[in-house]
Amino acid sequence: MIELHDIRYVRIGTSSRSESVRFLTEIVGLELVDDGEDGAYLRGDDRDHNVCIFEGDPRDHTVGFELVNERALQSAAEQLKLNHIPYTMGSDAEAQKRRVDVFLNFRDPTGNSIDLVVRPYHSGRRFFPSRDSGITQFGHVGLNTTDARRDEAFWTGLFNARVSDRIGEAALLRIDEVHHKVALFPTDRPGIQHVNFQVGSIDDIMRSWYFLQSHQVPIAFGPGRHPTSTAMFLYFYGPDELIWEYSHGVRLITDENYVPRQFPLAGSSFCMWGATPNIKEFS
Repeated sequence: MIELHDIRYVRIGTSSRSESVRFLTEIVGLELVDDGEDGAYLRGDDRDHNVCIFEGDPRDHTVGFELVNERALQSAAEQLKLNHIPYTMGSDAEAQKRRVDVFLNFRDPTGNSIDLVVRPYHSGRRFFPSRDSGITQFGHVGLNTTDARRDEAFWTGLFNARVSDRIGEAALLRIDEVHHKVALFPTDRPGIQHVNFQVGSIDDIMRSWYFLQSHQVPIAFGPGRHPTSTAMFLYFYGPDELIWEYSHGVRLITDENYVPRQFPLAGSSFCMWGATPNIKEFS
C-alpha cells in the first residue's frame, strides 16, 4: 500500500497567468511567493507554496501528495509497476519546478495527473496574506472522476485513503484524521473540481462572502454547512471557471471503527442550512 502523508500542492494551467495571479492574491488572499519563468507560486500557509499557476491549457491540472521519504517513493514506484500503472520519474529540472527533492508522476484511472513527492520545500518565513481573508492552511481538493466506484477502489485499495462519507457516488476520502483531503465528484472529464483553503472562523467566511459580492465574484455555493464534514463553507468561481472554497470547522475522525455514512444525492446532503449549489457536480 502507498502511504500518502499529506496533500501538498496543485499545479494549474491558465489562459491568463496575470489574471489568475491577480485573482488569487487580491480576491482569494494568497501570498505570492515567486512569479518567475517556471510559474507563479502562491501559498496559504507556512509551506513553500500550495498553488502553482502556469500559462497553458486551463484543463491541465496536477495534484501533488507528499510521501515521508525516498524509500516510500521507491516502494510507491514498485507498487505502481506491480499494478500496471505507468509512471515517470521527474527530472532534476522538473523537480526544481515543483520545488521538491524528487518525485514521480502518474495518472489515476480517470486520467487525473498525480505527483508523489519527497522533501517538498518549506519556508522560513511565516505566511503573510495579501488580504484579510482569514486563511490558515491549504485544505483539500475536489477531484473529478468518470467512474466513482472504480476510482474509490483505486484510492482505497492501492493507497491509504479511507472513505469518510459518501454523497450518492461521491466519496469523501481521508488520509489522516481530517474528514477528507480528496473528494471524488462524478463527471465526464478529468481535472480538479475545486481547491479548498481553511479559514479561522465563520466570521472569515461571512466577511469574504460580502467581499466577494462587492467585487462581483460569482458565488458557486453558500454560505452553508456540510452535514458530512460539519465544515462551514463558501465556494466561488475564479478564472477559467475553476472553483475555490473557504471552509472552517472540518470534522476529525479518530475512531478506528468509524463506518462511512451514505447520504443521498440531494441538496440537504451538501448543506444542512439550505443553500443551493450552482455547481454541476453537486446537483
